Amino acid sequence: MSDPKTSNAHEYTVSELAGALKRTVEDNYGHVRVRGELGRVVIARSGHVYMDLKDDRAVISSIVWKGVAGRLRFAPEEGLEVIAEGRLSTYPGRSQYQLIIESMEPAGAGALMALLEARRKKFQAEGLFDEARKQPLPFLPHTIGVITSPTGAVIRDILHRLRDRFPRHVLLWPVLVQGEKAAGQIGAAIEGFNALEASGAVPKPDLLIVARGGGSIEDLWAFNEEVVVRAAASSTIPLISAVGHETDWTLLDYVADKRAPTPTGAAEIAVPVRTELLGTVQSHQMRLTGALARLTSRKETELRAAARGLPRPEDLLGISEQRFDSISGRLSQALITGLQSRTEKFNLIGGRLRAEHVLADLRNRSDNLNTLAKRAGVSVKRGFMERQRHMDSLGKLLRSLSHEGVLARGFALVQRADGALVRRGADLHDGDKVQLTFADAKRQARIETGKKPPVKRTKKPPVPSGQGSLF
Repeated sequence: MSDPKTSNAHEYTVSELAGALKRTVEDNYGHVRVRGELGRVVIARSGHVYMDLKDDRAVISSIVWKGVAGRLRFAPEEGLEVIAEGRLSTYPGRSQYQLIIESMEPAGAGALMALLEARRKKFQAEGLFDEARKQPLPFLPHTIGVITSPTGAVIRDILHRLRDRFPRHVLLWPVLVQGEKAAGQIGAAIEGFNALEASGAVPKPDLLIVARGGGSIEDLWAFNEEVVVRAAASSTIPLISAVGHETDWTLLDYVADKRAPTPTGAAEIAVPVRTELLGTVQSHQMRLTGALARLTSRKETELRAAARGLPRPEDLLGISEQRFDSISGRLSQALITGLQSRTEKFNLIGGRLRAEHVLADLRNRSDNLNTLAKRAGVSVKRGFMERQRHMDSLGKLLRSLSHEGVLARGFALVQRADGALVRRGADLHDGDKVQLTFADAKRQARIETGKKPPVKRTKKPPVPSGQGSLF
């Protein structure tokens, strides 16, 4: 075993060796193109994408920086076979090498179709393709919103077809229809049209058309992205998908309320033919006019037939006219006789009224006196009741101030046997007899204090000392 002190090998620090390896890997593999299957895919909060690129025998850790990830035409998904281009580098902190991806695309149409089928099953499981959630298209929309490229032939074809069939007000939302930014712009356009106010300066469309010309599956891939599918599913405005040719299908076609085989076909679905509509209206008008004429003719014939079965007017009115003449003559005589009879009754009643006028006056005066008497009685009774209430109030006040009121609250009146009032307990001695007066009765009592009454002492006379007075 060689002595480390005598070895000629260069001594590296860990950082120096890691840096040398990093430079060696980057110099020799500055640009590589790798085909493999995506394994674990993690999108960090920073926007960077970390994933594994693998085959059946090896795994390479890979990174897609945030700026590159935004330019990818598709979202990386586990299990998708891709072709990645970039450079190899190392991560000294973990002693591992990694592929820094600068561009990435699916490995052929087969991989894209597999990804497309996986997404289709996912959205179908969520119910986004159900027929029950599709909205009916308006028969004749007032405003149509078109989402497509402003420079392509698609918008010209749509406007031309609308002008030929039934001119309508069209709002164009220009977007990219191909490339890494196309899906975001299309989804934002659908949401933007839905966010318009119905009474705003820009009218809210009654119908949306998302259109693009034909192309390969890669060219149409923006219409398979999740942001576009979910925006179309959330649209409250009916939406027609017109992407590619009749044989081209995208996920937008499944979620849209109606699929058109071509952009021109979308315009034909959106509005009816004006001339055909006018012809239909005129046909209906002619049929209605003919039906009214036939109905009028039939009713006129029925009326004439009914008129022939009726008698003549003079036959119907002759008897009634005779009865009227007879009654009118009798009515004049009856009016005169009635007027005379009522005149006699009026004169008779007038005499009676003059005699009854005096009696009526006496009755009125009697009624007035009775009314005044009743009012006087009510006034006297009211005054008596008020004085009675006043006396009751004074009685209650007197009772509350008297000693009886005090006794009723639980106190007692103490008197000596001779009737003298005892005001203090110190004036009573053991053995004194007292009378206790309660609210409901009187009781005799004897005082027991536990102390003997004070004994009055008398002054004793001086005792003679046995010596007589000197004086």
